[in-house]
Amino acid sequence: MSSTPADKFAYTVPPELDGERLDVCLARLAEDFSRVQIQKIIAAGKVLLNGKPQTAKRQTVSKGDRIEFEPPEESPMEHVAAEHIPLDILYEDDALLVISKPAGMVVHPAAGNYTGTVVNALLGRDQEILEEFDEADAMRPGIVHRLDKDTSGCLVIAKNGNAMHKLAKSFADRNVSKTYMAIVAPAPKVIAAEIRTQIGRHPGNRKKMAVVRNGGRDAVTIFNVVRRGKIGFSSAALLKVRILTGRTHQIRVHMSHYGSPVIGDALYGGNSRIAAPRQMLHAWKLSFPHPFTKELLSFESPFPADFQEYMDQITEE
Repeated sequence: MSSTPADKFAYTVPPELDGERLDVCLARLAEDFSRVQIQKIIAAGKVLLNGKPQTAKRQTVSKGDRIEFEPPEESPMEHVAAEHIPLDILYEDDALLVISKPAGMVVHPAAGNYTGTVVNALLGRDQEILEEFDEADAMRPGIVHRLDKDTSGCLVIAKNGNAMHKLAKSFADRNVSKTYMAIVAPAPKVIAAEIRTQIGRHPGNRKKMAVVRNGGRDAVTIFNVVRRGKIGFSSAALLKVRILTGRTHQIRVHMSHYGSPVIGDALYGGNSRIAAPRQMLHAWKLSFPHPFTKELLSFESPFPADFQEYMDQITEE
């Protein structure tokens, strides 16, 4: 998103959305608004495509096009309240904090999800934190990367705009090491593998991502089998997983594509015989250079009780 007056949002269409419908493209770019909201904004004539008002949601866009729109009169941030939600803090200084996010907690507010998020908890700790960020970052103050709602583990959060931009650059430059633990079924037939594909929006379900042949973004996942065996009568394995890129749902998509989906994953898990209350995916370790001192920081999030329970169920063959 580029800078624009406070009452407007502006985006440049990226290559992967070339030829997409205007409403679909804008819903992808303006993630804090639902597709229905976007369609209403288009119908109201408040969307400009290369400076010209558009009222047709089926209008196609091209790479490099500039899209601007006026948000609804009520800003989404008006829904976001400070909440006194305890956070499991692994580290904190003047620039950042690292937390162990529990499963079930959304990272930042979005349409239909304005309470119980990490951002609500941050505001509950310090309502003045918003003063440390530009208006463009106000919806996600300090959030430089995300974990899915039902993924637990390490999450780093910036405490001011300068730290946020420096940390975001570290992620973009791949100077951040991210290691996950995952429980999958069936167990992979190999002890280690590298999965290298493109990941893009699923053609038939916009809530899902998928491995695509073209038009997606490069994604690289490396896994090693830590323990192989059975849970009950079903083959299962505990994996250590490193991701060299940070695509939406990357590990879940890649392991499903590989034939060993994460157990408990309702979206990508297929018909696993092993039931679990949530996807058994844990962001175990996180390492990155401090945004100002450049010291290498490394953190480890303990396994949650539910994850440990399923780990312990794997009977080695």
